[in-house]
Amino acid sequence: MPDLINPRRPKRGTYIPKPETLALLRVSGNLINGLGEQQPRRPSPFFWHSPDLHPYGDLQMVARQSSRACPESEPAFMAAYSYPELVPVADTRIAASAESFSAEMTTFAMAHEADAVGITAMDPLYVFEGHLIDEPWVIVLALAHNYERLKEVPSDETNGIGVVDIGDQYAKGTRSSYAISNWIRSQGYTANPYPGPSASALVLIPPAIAAGLGELGKHGSMISPQFGSGVRLAGVTTNMPLVATNPVRFGADDFCSTCQVCTRACPPEAITEKKQIVRGVERWYVDFDKCIPYFAETASCGICIAECPWTRPDVRPKLLATMARRMNEEAKRNDVSTSEGRLRLSPV
Repeated sequence: MPDLINPRRPKRGTYIPKPETLALLRVSGNLINGLGEQQPRRPSPFFWHSPDLHPYGDLQMVARQSSRACPESEPAFMAAYSYPELVPVADTRIAASAESFSAEMTTFAMAHEADAVGITAMDPLYVFEGHLIDEPWVIVLALAHNYERLKEVPSDETNGIGVVDIGDQYAKGTRSSYAISNWIRSQGYTANPYPGPSASALVLIPPAIAAGLGELGKHGSMISPQFGSGVRLAGVTTNMPLVATNPVRFGADDFCSTCQVCTRACPPEAITEKKQIVRGVERWYVDFDKCIPYFAETASCGICIAECPWTRPDVRPKLLATMARRMNEEAKRNDVSTSEGRLRLSPV
């Protein structure tokens, strides 16, 4: 029977993790991630960190072994992990306004493989527990997927085409974040790169949203108004004077509240239909304990971001127009309600 979400694929059956994989999930990742916690706190190191910082080293090994079934992706991920050299910070500090530095940096970033750039002030909640970042600014880079390749995920179905593109974007993020860091250092300011896929000190999605690169989607990834869910992120922290870019609201969050595409497309059924409290914030959340075994056994996934309607180039412009119209209508209704309230409160 064809898949009603995506006619290209045969309908997926119910995913059941292998017993040996499930046995390696010795501690619930949902607890480590702070699911249900009412108070804000910094995130804990998890699956993407070094195995000495979390209890999922054995699951990481399963993922690595699975990736050998997709040798085509190895060069891309080798490039993602090939970190260029960081130059020393110049002794002479260039003097310029924050506005000028922000414009120059953005122009430089766009000329060095970034597809979108955002800037936000550092927040302690952007830093993983056990890590320290001193710089007051975060630059976030969006690296856009090739949709025609991305939609072929996961690797076990398509000879690795989609996974290769994931690796390519991570490699772009590595090159771009290091290039920007070295440019900033050449101006006499500190700068440190934080590319994916391996997590380091910096959380990437929250500062990306704060910097105006997108909204959080039901699938736990950021949805960009330019590229949909088909983006990877990289970051740079710096003490160079900069000007923050503003958050955006274009309707993705509202759309996700009724859309069920990623929820139905997820083989392990890890995407919940309602927001949940995570470290004191109500937001979309993906069940770690269901997601990670599937990810490990298939050496990656990406189905949810590939199937997301916002990622489809032929659909995204229509969604943007529809959601903009709805938000305008909502704003008008709110204005009317506010005006009526003022009239009722006015003295006679």
